[in-house]
Amino acid sequence: MMSSARLATSQFASSFATRPTVVASAPGRVNLIGEHTDYNGGPVLPVALERRTAVAASPAAEWRVVTSLDGAVHQLDVAGSLRRDWTDYLVGVVRELGSRGVALAGAHVAVAGTVPAGAGLSSSAALTVAAARALGLLAGRSLSAADLVEVAFHAEYDRVGVRCGRMDQTIAAHAERGTALLFETGIGSLERVPLEHRLWIVETGISHRLTGGALNERRRECEEALALCRTWRPGLRFLAQLAPADLPEIARRLPPPLVPRVRHVVTETARTRAAALALAAGDLATVGRLLVEGHASLREDYRSTVPEADFLVERATAHGAYGARLTGAGWGGAVVVLAPADRETRILAELSRDFGDRFGRSPEAWSTRAAGGVRREAIPAPTS
Repeated sequence: MMSSARLATSQFASSFATRPTVVASAPGRVNLIGEHTDYNGGPVLPVALERRTAVAASPAAEWRVVTSLDGAVHQLDVAGSLRRDWTDYLVGVVRELGSRGVALAGAHVAVAGTVPAGAGLSSSAALTVAAARALGLLAGRSLSAADLVEVAFHAEYDRVGVRCGRMDQTIAAHAERGTALLFETGIGSLERVPLEHRLWIVETGISHRLTGGALNERRRECEEALALCRTWRPGLRFLAQLAPADLPEIARRLPPPLVPRVRHVVTETARTRAAALALAAGDLATVGRLLVEGHASLREDYRSTVPEADFLVERATAHGAYGARLTGAGWGGAVVVLAPADRETRILAELSRDFGDRFGRSPEAWSTRAAGGVRREAIPAPTS
């Protein structure tokens, strides 16, 4: 597979008849466990993918952008209305950089990558973090990892309207090879957890759009639940600060539709911390069991899974995987599978066969190891 940097450079050259001034790339991510806890002040345990998105750019008098997906060059008005397509993320980054005094009159930009869009693997954060790095360098500024997180987060949250947390941007900016990142979102702490084991990603084939209603509705429900919990716990900052022992009281005080949402956040918080400890100890069997429990909670309490994901999790564990679960916000996307190294090929083959028998198509499946975060790329030499 051609690298994302080479893809972006090639697309830039074919679209603008010159070579870019700067190229930067950032990884997608798979969240091993800790789903919907980030915007509730809880822990997450993401892993950077080996698959990346690259942004190649040069200064120009106007904004023109192209993606390798369709090769069409778009003229952008970065001060105008959003287009409701992938360019909105780029416009969001430009506006956020400008609000921080990192201004550009214009640029030619090419975007290319190997992170699947709509698979719950944070292709949007890979784009925004890579764009923030590339455009910052183009303006003569080398932004810190913390600055890149904030630019990318506000570009997506405030500008595009995805009510996300900071997990995706944080792993894209801070990842180190061979480690997962235990990110305690409520206090902002980062702890690296060794992860040398290969992870398998199995795509459901069901794409999701997070600017739609499902994720935003869940976040609204969590905010409503937090406000109600504060009537009897005035100092509560986040739902994730509640303990499993609080669940009976929550069930008595909250409207029935909100109870399972809170139950998921509380139990997922405990599972994520337990999984980080187990991973650090090399106890993959315990990590796998927690993945399966987390998926059940997503299915029953958060109602964010799809039948394809439920089927993949059930069959993966039936064939001998340590565990599996839907990763990413949900309502489509991909399943992460943790399997014994000596049986993973057989397990994935049987899983693919079962999925084909049930849904009439083969799922896309590929593996990754824990990779590094955002970086400036050397501009690849032209291909002959």
